[in-house]
Amino acid sequence: MLVTDIQRFCMHDGPGLRTVVFLQGCSLRCKWCHNPETQSAGRSLLFYEKNCIRCGLCAEACQRSLHTFSPEGHFLDREKCVLCGECVRACPTKALHFSSAEMTVDEIVTEVLRDQAFYGENGGVTLSGGEPLFHTAEALRLLGACKKAGLHTVVETGGVFDTSFLPGLIQVVDLFLWDIKDTVSTRHEENTGISSEIPAENLKLADRLGAGSVMRCILVGGINDNEAHIRKLNELFLSLRGCQQIELLPCHMMSDHKYRALGRICSLPESAACKEETLKALKALVRDHPDQ
Repeated sequence: MLVTDIQRFCMHDGPGLRTVVFLQGCSLRCKWCHNPETQSAGRSLLFYEKNCIRCGLCAEACQRSLHTFSPEGHFLDREKCVLCGECVRACPTKALHFSSAEMTVDEIVTEVLRDQAFYGENGGVTLSGGEPLFHTAEALRLLGACKKAGLHTVVETGGVFDTSFLPGLIQVVDLFLWDIKDTVSTRHEENTGISSEIPAENLKLADRLGAGSVMRCILVGGINDNEAHIRKLNELFLSLRGCQQIELLPCHMMSDHKYRALGRICSLPESAACKEETLKALKALVRDHPDQ
């Protein structure tokens, strides 16, 4: 499996203290993506210019003339890159590295179990991404191994994956954090690449099959930070039996360095960061189930 990161002692990715495993690959192309390095199905070459000392060792190692230097800086012709890794291994300052590393299921579980003493009654492992269910069969194997090891399991998903695996997933996932990006289909498609009906209908299917879930939505200034969207979220929430709550999260603008490392430009303006007063007002509109 391709793992982009493993973060320990996380407190906002499910109940209790958690170890979050970030996996490579995603079907969506959200304009506000906080982890753009996870979007591609395979790993990508990252270049952090601030770490580059212009030693030229990468250019010497590369057989395809990917790297060139001038008084203006270090430039990469990414179209020439075949991800051989020679420049990554040659770089002494880690200015160059891959977005993810290959790990087996056993290796991932071993890493997660290093933190088991800190989980307590509620903590455990969370799979995130990207879309951790992008490679659904592999994710199912990993989750099964985690459950076999006695771990509480959470999956943070955008809801776009092969739902034929849902019956098996529900057996090994204690909680789904289900990201609902937007409730207006045309706007959802414009900003993510797909219709809003797909993740919503897949959530309804998972709910009918008995999945426990929490609905999550990142509020993006000028896009979905409005009452009409919250009313639609409430409507979906109240139609579900196993959904515990709606969580509204503010969009942050702290991922620009990741886009630059990929040779890309983040298309969101600074105004996309949700204002604190707006977030507070919209949270006040979130409904509870009548029987709670």
